[in-house]
Amino acid sequence: MLPTKLFSPKGTDGDARISLIWGAGQPNKLPLLGYLGALISGIAVCATFVSGYGWTGPIWVVALLSLIAAVAERGSISLLPDLDVSISLLPVVFAAVALGPVEAMIVAALSMATLPIPLMRWGVYTGLRALTGGVAGIVGVLTSRLEVDQAFVAVAITSLAVALTTHVLDAGLSGITALLRRVRLNEFMRFAIPQAVVSSLLIATVVGPLAYGYEYVSRWSIVLFLPPAIIAHRLFSLYREQRELAHDLGAANLRLERSRLSFARSLVAALDARDRYTAGHSAAVAIYTRDVASELHLGADAVKTAHLAGLLHDIGKVGIPPEVLEKPGPLTPEERLRMEEHPVIGERILENVEDYAEIAMIVRHHHERVDGKGYPDSIAGVAIPRISRIICVADAYNAMTSGRPYRGALPVAEARKRLRDGAGTQFDAEVVDTFLDVLTKGGDLYSRGATSHFAIEAQAHPELDVSESSAA
Repeated sequence: MLPTKLFSPKGTDGDARISLIWGAGQPNKLPLLGYLGALISGIAVCATFVSGYGWTGPIWVVALLSLIAAVAERGSISLLPDLDVSISLLPVVFAAVALGPVEAMIVAALSMATLPIPLMRWGVYTGLRALTGGVAGIVGVLTSRLEVDQAFVAVAITSLAVALTTHVLDAGLSGITALLRRVRLNEFMRFAIPQAVVSSLLIATVVGPLAYGYEYVSRWSIVLFLPPAIIAHRLFSLYREQRELAHDLGAANLRLERSRLSFARSLVAALDARDRYTAGHSAAVAIYTRDVASELHLGADAVKTAHLAGLLHDIGKVGIPPEVLEKPGPLTPEERLRMEEHPVIGERILENVEDYAEIAMIVRHHHERVDGKGYPDSIAGVAIPRISRIICVADAYNAMTSGRPYRGALPVAEARKRLRDGAGTQFDAEVVDTFLDVLTKGGDLYSRGATSHFAIEAQAHPELDVSESSAA
């Protein structure tokens, strides 16, 4: 695949007007008039120079190249919201190397002939492409006059010089047009210039041998131009279809992630409505768990799972009797046993939800201890799911730093000390160390769970940015 055309900036910033002549992204009139005047002058000067070289190529060759360029232009694909690419500059470079400036200018202009865009934009883009083709053709003539012993090397040098000129000039002129059309220029140019250089090297390797065959073997070798052009165009079409499928799949996955989060938030909201003393606890544990998972470099999917599991870790409490769950004082041993059933109840709730099997397992084991003295299964060490070990630390810390009717909130320093004291017995030592580092990086408000993104309402989207919290 040869991504050779860096051209059509086709989007707007959302504030532009719509014009039947210009289309979306209508620019200011005065800059536009000045730009059009400069463009027309540039085309006139270029045409004057180009005409001095005369017509040298057969009409049927020019027509064939123009047709290939026009078809390729219609098959462009979108790499960025404001940037299309195609192989339409491939025939233009060939014409500039093998035929001459006049033919290159014509092929370049006709490459835009069938674009279904508003009249003003079509005229501007056609003029830009014609100017690019003419200058490239002149560069081709000048470069071919260099004294090089071997003909193939001479053609290769000319092809590279023309390809660089064509792509860099096309990208630069298109960048000016993008600026006038109020398109995001930084992203466009940041992608376009490096792509122009890479594309030039690729296209020179294709055009060089074809141009040499055309000039030194037979004009009919132009038919050899068709297979790589057709193959490249087909690859572009397949790539475009793949991108569209990937985009649709990405959108579907995003909707699924949002649905999963919406479901989790609904369950947590129901739990918070029952247990007013722990309202917001699940949201805070979710943030801490997510950030520790990110700090441990568990991967994007694991971080999302950690966030969801943190939100839902106490969902089993909806099955605990109100007189136990809402008791304003310490629990009796019997009530403690009832409360310790909530991880199992949570697992039973979640395991019936599609795609929640892993989260259900994590929720079941979030009160296990690394020394094997936890519940409900008394498993130890690495037998405990890693995210469960993270939730265990985050859950304990937030519980210690939150007030209850029967005790006040512990100072952050005391809670940190208790985590360190429990490392290796109650808590995973690595998780404790990482969690304390995360707290330090997050600062005082983060340590107290007092920033805005700890609210359950702030966790509505799957594309949460970890850098907003402790990982910043």
